[in-house]
Parts: sequence; structure tokens; C-alpha cells
Amino acid sequence: MNVEQELDLNVIREQITDTDQQLLELFAKRRALTLNVAKSKAHQVRPVRDQQREQELLIRLINNGKKLGLDAHYVTSVFQTIIEDSVLNQQAFLQTLTNPNIQMPMVSVAFLGNKGSYSYLASHRYFSRRAENIIESGCQSFAEIMQLVEAGHVDYGMLPIENTSSGSINEVYDLLQHTNLAIVGEITQPIEHCLLTAVNTRLENIQTIYAHGQPFTQCSNFLDKQHDMRIEYCDSTADAMAKVFELQDETVAVIGSEEGGHLYQLHALEKSIANQDENHSRFILVARKPIDVAEQIPAKTTFILATGQKPGALVECLLILKDKGINMCKLESRPIQGRPWEEMFYIDVEANYKTMAMQEAIAELTELTKFIKVLGCYPIEHISPTSVPSSEI
Repeated sequence: MNVEQELDLNVIREQITDTDQQLLELFAKRRALTLNVAKSKAHQVRPVRDQQREQELLIRLINNGKKLGLDAHYVTSVFQTIIEDSVLNQQAFLQTLTNPNIQMPMVSVAFLGNKGSYSYLASHRYFSRRAENIIESGCQSFAEIMQLVEAGHVDYGMLPIENTSSGSINEVYDLLQHTNLAIVGEITQPIEHCLLTAVNTRLENIQTIYAHGQPFTQCSNFLDKQHDMRIEYCDSTADAMAKVFELQDETVAVIGSEEGGHLYQLHALEKSIANQDENHSRFILVARKPIDVAEQIPAKTTFILATGQKPGALVECLLILKDKGINMCKLESRPIQGRPWEEMFYIDVEANYKTMAMQEAIAELTELTKFIKVLGCYPIEHISPTSVPSSEI
């Protein structure tokens, strides 16, 4: 490359930098406008999302983009992300109005592991649009997280509850049986497992892999193909990454996220090693007091119940939900300690606890069961992308 070509390249890069800055300013302007939309809905019982309007918006943008030479998939991907951000910001704003006693310029949150763990990443992602500063408390166990919240040492606890690859995290479900904490939020965190190392090396040099138990389960197909590798279990992904950074050894690696690995100066030797391409973990946020959910926001209610050893008892409970038009999105059973062959059922439903249908359902379930307890009502955080007819793409 000669000097003239290099100068031209520098000019082009400066133009790209200026354009990126203009885009950021426009994104900020658009976000401010959507918050004004939320303010207009504050005193109206109108859903935050209008998916028909979102679809019409996407179709119009796709057609306008085609005139500018932009690919339909590119336009769709960009604006689906923008729409998701808009919805989540509107929900966060409406929640602050519904719960004026909960102000969050600064929050303290407990999570499993230290910096770089998936729970750490989920905590920062959840509070990125809700608080200016986060006081972090890394813990070595789920029980410790709940104890810190119960004792008032931290405001919130972030707990993984299920994974699309390895299933439910039973220890957390068991702990929820014996706590007075309330579930006040949820977030779904993409889990992108990589094999991380502290030094430049090759896969065939790796002799020891450090990781938390969950990543080992979720990457079993990749690990089964490796030979003569020793597995070392750690209390958290963050502990495993810290260990590998400390060793600075070409024969050791850790399973974790590339994003978390950057905090420990680790780089990805192998990417996308999970059994499933789409691997996500759902986290719940617990606090000492429950919250109210704004009527404009889609909500979940989580409760537990014990039916006793009566044939068809669970079916009778589920029929109550069906009769009330309440959609059940999760059913999990766990044994009740000290009572052999009896189970506690954990149920998630897509309903606001304050609605008449939900209140009636809980009242009828109370009459029908030996034990029932509402663990919390909270906004649905997962935003399904607005679909566009294939004919438009």
C-alpha cells in the first residue's frame, strides 16, 4: 500500500467514525422519543407492545431500505434489536412509576462467582437500564446468595433457574421452598461457551479443563471428542477463569464466555462448543419484598403448591388455570424434604397477580391444595422478535 492509498484509507475511516457518531446520536434521540411514548401510556391501560404496528413498521423500513440498497435481513435484524430496546426501556420506566418506593440510582446484587461469571453478566445486563451503579457481591453458592438478601446485606440476588441445554437447576428450586424472598424479575442470558486460554496454544496441547459443573454438562459433546483431558470442577465460571489466568500454562483451559474471558485477559481457543447452537439460561431476581407490575406490561406469576397423594389432584389444579384462561408456561416438581414420595410443584403462569382471573385462581387453588405460596409477580423480560412475512423479505 503506497502513501496516497494509506491517506485515502484514513479519510474513509474518519468518515466512518463520524457516521457512527451520528448513528449513536440518532439512536439516543429515538430512545428518548420512545420514552415519551411510555409517558403517554402511563395513565392508560394500553399494552406497551403493538405487534401489528411493529410489523407494519418493519415492512415499511424493509421497503425503504431496498431503495437504498440495503438487504432486508440486515434491516430486519437491526430494527428488531431497536424495537426490543424500546420495549424494555418503556417497561422499566412504567415499573418505576408503579413502584415509586423502589429507586435505583445504586443497587447491590449478589450472584454466583466473581467478575466474568454468567451470573455476573446477567446481573449487569439486567440493571444496565435500571441503575447507574452496581455494588457487586460474588458468592460461592446459591444458598449464600439468598442468605445475603434475606439478611439485608444486599438488595437483590441473581439466580439461574433453568437452561435450554441442561434443564432446570434443582438446587435453586429446592432453596425457593424455604425462603421468604420474592421473585421480582427475570432475564434470559445467551450462553456462548468457548474454550479459553491465558496463553497462545493449540487444542492438542490442552491437558486440563477448568469449569463449573453446568458448562461441563452443556458442552459434553465437545468434551467427549477430546482425549486425555482432565476435568477440574470449580465453584463458578469466574473462579475457573481466574485459576487459568493465574497458571499462565499452555496445557490448561477454561470453559466460559468470551465476554467474561476478556475480564481475565483470556482469549478464545475454540468458540461455540455447547451441545446446542441456541443455548440460553433463564435467571430470576429475588428481593426481600414483592413488587407490583404495571398493567400495561406482560407479567408472570410464580407459585408453589403441594397437592398431597390424591389421584388426579394436580390435574384438578391445572384445570382451574385452564378454566380461567391462564396460560401455564412452566411446571417443575421437586421432592419435599422429610416427606417421602410427596412433591412440591413450581408453576409459572403468564398472568399479572393483580388480575381478577389470577386472584380467583389462587383462591380456588387454596381450597384444593394442602399448601400454596406465591413466590412473586414480575415483568416478562423476554421480547419475542416481531415476525415479518417471508414475502416481504
